[in-house]
Amino acid sequence: MGKARGLGIAAVVVGLVGLLSGLGGLGYARYAFGGSVVSSESMTPTYGPGDRIVYERIDADEVRRGDVVVFSAPERYGFAGLVMERVVGVGGDHVQCCTGEGTDAHLSVNGKPLREPYVKDGDSHGGYPDSYDVRVPKGRLFLLGDHRANSRDSRAFPDDHGGTLPASAVQGRVLDDHTVPTALGVAMMVGVVLVLVAVGLGITAMVVRRKARAAVPPAPPWALQS
Repeated sequence: MGKARGLGIAAVVVGLVGLLSGLGGLGYARYAFGGSVVSSESMTPTYGPGDRIVYERIDADEVRRGDVVVFSAPERYGFAGLVMERVVGVGGDHVQCCTGEGTDAHLSVNGKPLREPYVKDGDSHGGYPDSYDVRVPKGRLFLLGDHRANSRDSRAFPDDHGGTLPASAVQGRVLDDHTVPTALGVAMMVGVVLVLVAVGLGITAMVVRRKARAAVPPAPPWALQS
């Protein structure tokens, strides 16, 4: 019976570790990260239609210039789904366009040329509007798509705070490095495996216990007499 008891204890311990690993990883992943599928060409060539993205949920004060963010703005786009654009200016920034022409055109932020190697075909202007000059209010963001000629971004809403969006509308920052989400996925898989191992140990413990009981010979008749 000692072996069966040991297997039973092992089953409980392994099962608890598996549950903690699996449920803990799942809970944290749901709290800290989200996922979506790109449905438009506004962020090409960085992200194209059909690309799967992972984003980390962040607060408004964590948004930084250069971040690719997902946000919801149904009052602008007519739907409650996520929109993905790049942060070009944050509260207090002065965004101007454009100096130069064609692929030589570039934006400036706070009077300094903005290097944008990510824009499609090197075209920072995109053809519309001819120019813009926006001072980003505190708590708001100026957003552009990487495909400037095919993106309905801050440039399309000049009458609404210069096209800027409240930073509070941001739901997450898109991740290029999936190390943490992958590690959480591994933790969940390990948890599932450990739970299955615990079930196997529990079954083995029951089998061993039954065999041990069956192996005990019955007491002779005279052993029952007083």
